[in-house]
Amino acid sequence: MSAADIKAAGPEVSAPRAHHGDGPAPSAPRRSRWTNGPLLPYLLIAPAVVALAAVFVWPLIKTVIMSFQDVGRKELWTGEAAEWVGFEQFTNILGDGEFYDVLWRTVLFMVVCVVATMALGLFLAHAMQRMTKAVRLLLTGALIAAWSLPLLVATSIFRWFADSDYGVANMVLTKYLGLDYQGHNWWLDPKQGFFMIGAVVVWGAVPFVAVTLYAALTQVPAELEEAAELDGAGRIGVFRYVTWPVIKPVFQMVATLSVIWDFNVFGQVFLMRGNKPEPEYNLLGLYSYEKAFESNSFSQGAAIALITVLLLSGVAVYYLRQLLKIGEVE
Repeated sequence: MSAADIKAAGPEVSAPRAHHGDGPAPSAPRRSRWTNGPLLPYLLIAPAVVALAAVFVWPLIKTVIMSFQDVGRKELWTGEAAEWVGFEQFTNILGDGEFYDVLWRTVLFMVVCVVATMALGLFLAHAMQRMTKAVRLLLTGALIAAWSLPLLVATSIFRWFADSDYGVANMVLTKYLGLDYQGHNWWLDPKQGFFMIGAVVVWGAVPFVAVTLYAALTQVPAELEEAAELDGAGRIGVFRYVTWPVIKPVFQMVATLSVIWDFNVFGQVFLMRGNKPEPEYNLLGLYSYEKAFESNSFSQGAAIALITVLLLSGVAVYYLRQLLKIGEVE
């Protein structure tokens, strides 16, 4: 048979396999649209979406609802329907001068902590570049250990540092610097007290910033820095025109996260003041807690929390934009 005859005869068709037995012939397996199709990715992430909704979305919805009601202890424990009061909780809060004092104190505390955190983190990241591998690994381990230390332990250590009778801070200032700080109480002056609280916040945040910025610095091409130095640029010029454009997106992202974290500081103040902070140590988180659980005005506490969310919404949008930009660059 010639090649033309084989082509005309068409492709060879294999004979169907014989079926033995009394039952019907088995059919080819059918693929479900749920297990193999466009719906599969959504099916796989559905449990995570449900968990996130239960942990974040539902509490946010309840907070919004409570802020427009008058929820007291009776309604909270008995489940009775609370009275709807509209924007009354918001008008009461925004008309209270104490709220603006707390807000200004929170913003000032956040700015100082973020600036100190980013400056120390960038300094450590640059120092890690110039260390030997063994020293860098040792420092990285110490930073991660400090970052992973529970908040309760960290605040207990710093409370010991600031103790008026046996504190390390008073001992160092008196014995080694010649200052009269024997028996000094750091908490009588809110400025000095916030210095100690800020030290806890910065100490816990610097490790994350330093390690992240060091990872960003490793992405700066060494040949570009060498070329800039050969052209006569100093260290500041190399950093400004070569290093900074590369690490700027990561720096902005970490700084934005620091703003969100430091604006919502609660545990550090609450624990450093023995679970009973004085009014002059109130930040927005503590102010909301005080209104909700000490004054039994849960709706006012929810309204303050919602105002905090609205104040940080612009920062959150900026953070998401930075994430998208980094994703586009990658």
